[in-house]
Amino acid sequence: MSPTLALFIWLILLLFLFVFDPARDPKTSVALWVPLAWLCIVASRLPSQWLGVQVGMGGLAHAFEEGNSIDSTVYSVLILLAIAILIWRSFRWGKFFARNFALTALLSYALLSVLWSDFPFITFKHWFRDLGNYLAILVVLSDPRPLEAVRTLLRRLAYLLIPLSILLVKYFPAIGRQYGITGEGPYYSGATTSKNMLGVLCLVSALFFFWDTVTRWPDRKERQTRRIVLINVALMGMTLWLLVGSQSATSKLCLALGFLVIAAAQTKTVKRHPGLLTVSVPIGICLYLVLAFGFGININTEIARAVGRDATLTGRTVIWDAVLSTHTNPLVGSGYETFWLGPRLEKIWGMGVLVNEAHDGYLEVYLNLGIIGLFLLTAFLISSYRTARAQLKAFPILGSFTFALWSILPLYNITESAFRGQLMWVIFLLGAMVVPTASPAGALAPAELPVTDESITNVQDTVTI
Repeated sequence: MSPTLALFIWLILLLFLFVFDPARDPKTSVALWVPLAWLCIVASRLPSQWLGVQVGMGGLAHAFEEGNSIDSTVYSVLILLAIAILIWRSFRWGKFFARNFALTALLSYALLSVLWSDFPFITFKHWFRDLGNYLAILVVLSDPRPLEAVRTLLRRLAYLLIPLSILLVKYFPAIGRQYGITGEGPYYSGATTSKNMLGVLCLVSALFFFWDTVTRWPDRKERQTRRIVLINVALMGMTLWLLVGSQSATSKLCLALGFLVIAAAQTKTVKRHPGLLTVSVPIGICLYLVLAFGFGININTEIARAVGRDATLTGRTVIWDAVLSTHTNPLVGSGYETFWLGPRLEKIWGMGVLVNEAHDGYLEVYLNLGIIGLFLLTAFLISSYRTARAQLKAFPILGSFTFALWSILPLYNITESAFRGQLMWVIFLLGAMVVPTASPAGALAPAELPVTDESITNVQDTVTI
């Protein structure tokens, strides 16, 4: 099959999925196209990259500092559209800040780092750009039917990028495949810029399709549900094929954990005693910390060997040693998202470590925001754990997806930097942020229930997705 014909078939398939999707909810807002556009950029490539704007290695450091006018324009338009939508919906900002105090403190501190950053204007630009992640999620969660809005968003994202990635891998290998610096590979990158980005796209998509299938399974005798499950299975197969080709060990491991959490949440035992699940995951995390720091057992190395990786975690330990040798301010860091700029970047590249991320989310936060930033991040993770736990108890079906995301995030950030606004972090916000949403009667209703119009009549104080 010629690449042109394959591209034409993909366009027909995409239109078919969007128009005749049996899971499509006609009552969801047209405003969802704004967060979908934002997530497509986060999950794949920058607009300038899709348009073919290339930057050579000689100008790459300068590009990190100055950015790109095309990308800045697209980001600004989407951010302004999201703000306009929230204003039109009379979004209750005061309630939101009060209910998300830990997240508000973290973002405020990141903005405050302008004061000590070596690149204050760039710090502000990066902060404003990343603000779009939160605004995009607020557009989704403030939808009149937030549960269906979440499902629609994740489904459309997968419909667009998963088949497109297969198209690029098979028929446009110069775009969809990559080789390592030493020539190893090829690795599948698909519609993204790296194998690890494709891995997290597959992780999020496969987790969604598995959760959606499991929760719809009791209604499988209905004709519409059978069609939805059939599409889920087909997309799941495509996603797993891409995940294997990406060779992203972290995403594979996290996906297995996510499947386990979702499956366990559907059992009768956990439904009767949700504490069995909500306690076991934090205990596992604490056990890891005790073994790693209390007894000096290098668990990362053992896990790497178990999944077929070398003791350096594919060179990550070399990266960690290099970035720590720069000796940033341990208390406040170098400034939000500005560690990889100027002399620090040149020094690290001079060591032969040609990267622009630490491949460890916690280390990345430490480098940019110091110990204070790590403390505020930990506070937000604890707060989001309480949100996920409460949701799992009150609404087991949706709560299983939320708690699976929470369970994955700490593990994922051991070898990847998701806290930088990567897709894993943005999707996590769907379950971590608490959003006050007005019902048609002017009261506040739980967003877990609005599968039907009648289900939003119960009045509560907050909405948790």
